[in-house]
Amino acid sequence: MIFTVDVGNTNIVIGAFDNDDKLIFTSRIATESSKTEDQYAIDFKDILGLYGVSPDSFDGAIISTVVPPLVPTLKGAINKLLKCRTLVVSSGIKTGLNIKIDDPAILGSDLVCGAVGAMAKYPLPLIIFDMGTATTISAIDRNGSFLGGTIFPGVKVSLRALSAAAAQLPDINTELNGKSVIGRNSIDSMKSGIVFGTASMVDGMIDRYREELGEDATVVVTGGVAPSIIPHCKHDVILDDTLLTDGLLLIYKKNS
Repeated sequence: MIFTVDVGNTNIVIGAFDNDDKLIFTSRIATESSKTEDQYAIDFKDILGLYGVSPDSFDGAIISTVVPPLVPTLKGAINKLLKCRTLVVSSGIKTGLNIKIDDPAILGSDLVCGAVGAMAKYPLPLIIFDMGTATTISAIDRNGSFLGGTIFPGVKVSLRALSAAAAQLPDINTELNGKSVIGRNSIDSMKSGIVFGTASMVDGMIDRYREELGEDATVVVTGGVAPSIIPHCKHDVILDDTLLTDGLLLIYKKNS
């Protein structure tokens, strides 16, 4: 089995694949830089126990992270619990991705994993949205080249900033109680802005990306808040919750 760890700024997504490359489970825990190797090892052990998977079942592991200081801690935790080979997605690892940005070495490992996963599953060219702490967009042309992308504040970051800066606006979630764009109170108006506004941004950026690519493109969306936003988009998009986890497995296999 292969153990995958995708570390975001807010959450860590853990996955396990069997020997037939079937995804057994995914699970999320909070990203906490202050945790020790032992604490993360206990978290991993508890999650494996929850899904009935033995720590002795694993032949290898792979980590992708946008929080580099956590790499030694997570590698140590995996070594203590699983005692298997652990790879880290970095500039020296084989991905099969032709990266055409100014400095390929600085491309985030999350964007690499998303691109590798999407290219294996969907027709080219591709537009990939990842809605996490930041919302990112990646463009891959019909030849499989990673051209670049867009980064802007994520949904929850935007909401927190709005509540912090406006004294009369509360903290809210992204669940819509109704389908009206026109809110009748502050909370519904904020939800309309963040949900419908973000969905409109997705639609608008799809148009702009397709225009710059010069052709139609498959649109894939992943990330923790994506299920709250994507149903309200007018374009046809593919929601893929396991895109980065699938990419991690593919990268592991390319390097094993």
